[in-house]
Amino acid sequence: MSSTFATSSLSSSSSSSSFTSRAQSLTNRHQSSLITTTNKNKNHYKSSQSSSSSSLRRGNTIQVFASMAHKQRKMDIAQAKKLLEKTKTFIFDCDGVIWKGDSLIDGVPETIDMLKAMGKQMFFITNNSTKSRAGYLKKFTGLGLNITAENIFSSSFAAAAYLESIKFSGKVYVVGETGIGEELDLLNIKWTGGEADKGKEVTLSEGLYMEHDKDVSAVIVGFDRHFNYHKIQQATLCIRENPGCLFIATNTDAVTHLTSAQEWAGNGSMVGCIKGSTQQEPIVVGKPSSFMLDYISEKYSIPKEEICMVGDRLDTDILFGKDGGLSTLLVLSGVTSEETLLKPSNEIVPDCYTNQLSDLLQAK
Repeated sequence: MSSTFATSSLSSSSSSSSFTSRAQSLTNRHQSSLITTTNKNKNHYKSSQSSSSSSLRRGNTIQVFASMAHKQRKMDIAQAKKLLEKTKTFIFDCDGVIWKGDSLIDGVPETIDMLKAMGKQMFFITNNSTKSRAGYLKKFTGLGLNITAENIFSSSFAAAAYLESIKFSGKVYVVGETGIGEELDLLNIKWTGGEADKGKEVTLSEGLYMEHDKDVSAVIVGFDRHFNYHKIQQATLCIRENPGCLFIATNTDAVTHLTSAQEWAGNGSMVGCIKGSTQQEPIVVGKPSSFMLDYISEKYSIPKEEICMVGDRLDTDILFGKDGGLSTLLVLSGVTSEETLLKPSNEIVPDCYTNQLSDLLQAK
């Protein structure tokens, strides 16, 4: 299995040179914005990644003001047919589009089969870092979906691929579950933390001093159901005390779908803790960052104007698509409700929206 996924590394891309230079530029911008803390007199780095609201102001983003909310378009049969005619490649979010928790959303298998029969290329991108691509392949297979390994991109992979792209040769401290470590192992990147720090408690006493690994030169923060104070302190010490230590977030999602019954606090809550303790912004490699889109577009030589991004989140999926120059389709089967979409205060407008992915079947 590992050899299958190892072939998806950056070295296999004929366009890796230009992609690598952009990733290095991201790191350079991150490292150039130094600030000084008053209590430690240490250098910290600000991320080149901006918040969703500031990314709306970037030149390649279509700014849509509240007064244009009435122009939201719900997909009808004619629009569905037009979308299928012009789109050669679909990028799907997973949670809220393909499944909720461990349950498939109605009509997904039939829709994927239809798109395959039409010769469409499909990729599945998830911000959830708890699994590696190998882990997600097992989930797809377990749900009865015939998807190949090369079509799956997780934020755990993105974090490892980002380090590979900047020729990282140091050691990583991982806040997260098994997915990140498995992806780092495929690239032979040394790491510590992760599941090994599960359940560790800090018992405070007078004069307590926590040691940290001074060889760590990057901290990756991913979704972690075993997040604890030990991990917060270790990540904080590495970032604040180790010169040049990178702070990388797999994503900053506010909520996630752990079960189909309700929304649960997402990785944004974990990243927020480390941001608060270090006073630094992370490099974000998951959506809405363009990292995975650039990787896919260049590795497979796909023009971005031929791609449609399908997702359930406005501030990650749809923003990811609009910033990248893609067509965008919002589905209401996940996080975003129609009420939220149509609020006058919403400035992120998809090209069209529909109830769920299987609505594309009406254009068959």
